[in-house]
Amino acid sequence: MSPGLPRRTLGRTGLEVSVISFGAAPLGGVYESTTEEQCTEAVREAFRLGINFFDTSPYYGNLRSETVLGRALKGLPRDQIYVATKVGRYGLEEKDFDFSAERVTASVHESLARLGLEYLDVVQAHDVEFASLDQVVNETLPALHKLKEQGLVRFIGFTGLPLKVYRYILDRVPERLVDVVLSYCHHTLFDRTLEGLLPYLQGKGVGVINASVLSMGLLTPQGPPAWHPGPEELKALCRKAAAHAAQRGVDLPAMAIKAAVQEPHIATSLVGFCRPKEVRASVASAVAPLTEQEEEVLAEVREMLAPARDITWPSGRPDNN
Repeated sequence: MSPGLPRRTLGRTGLEVSVISFGAAPLGGVYESTTEEQCTEAVREAFRLGINFFDTSPYYGNLRSETVLGRALKGLPRDQIYVATKVGRYGLEEKDFDFSAERVTASVHESLARLGLEYLDVVQAHDVEFASLDQVVNETLPALHKLKEQGLVRFIGFTGLPLKVYRYILDRVPERLVDVVLSYCHHTLFDRTLEGLLPYLQGKGVGVINASVLSMGLLTPQGPPAWHPGPEELKALCRKAAAHAAQRGVDLPAMAIKAAVQEPHIATSLVGFCRPKEVRASVASAVAPLTEQEEEVLAEVREMLAPARDITWPSGRPDNN
């Protein structure tokens, strides 16, 4: 275990989670082709280095992420790891979303079987902007709460890209019903809009998970996958920033991770992994402060990305954006 990997409390859950967590979407081959052997090695290396929170979904790789993660976790001490998955989203098309109580309940049982677990630490409604938010409030989250009462789920929450969905839902559900939220692509080198929501979430006692520190591949030397929904203007700026960082001898993903974990009110930042070397590099980044050169390049990169400041893209139903 890495003695230097800090932990923070995930809201009122009391879970002490590593400041970076294991994003298991790559285990489903979402970004590139992977082998189960290398994925398993990545999971084991993450645990060895002190990462204790693993996030997956049946949507990632059409069930593959959950299946591979479940096999990789076998033999690890259950009381030393936290496993989170999601419900409601199962594909790309409108027909692949189902936030009904019946489907949510069945989905949790299916995930437990795939993961080989008796309970899940966190279950979240996945990408709620694709649903009727009133259904999420009145049906989806109450169904998850029932599973919590049955001991199958410890803590519940939801995820979404548009930040407006957070206040809408949290202002309407019973107090303390929602334990955790997951926001993605809003705490990065060019988009820091999540920071404006943190005092509100803190006041609600809700734990905050930050995902997509690298904005789904935008902030990497190789760039995002072809399906990335960001506008071309944003992609072009990120390409220039990545090239500039490389020219200055700075690893852009490492710098982005270092910057992300500095926010004390975000319990953990998810980073996607499918190789042990990626895990090692990210843990090294999370425990090391920014160097003087990285501080300089960070300022330069943020200036380069200033025209893209807080640029996002639509996701889900128009009225939820």
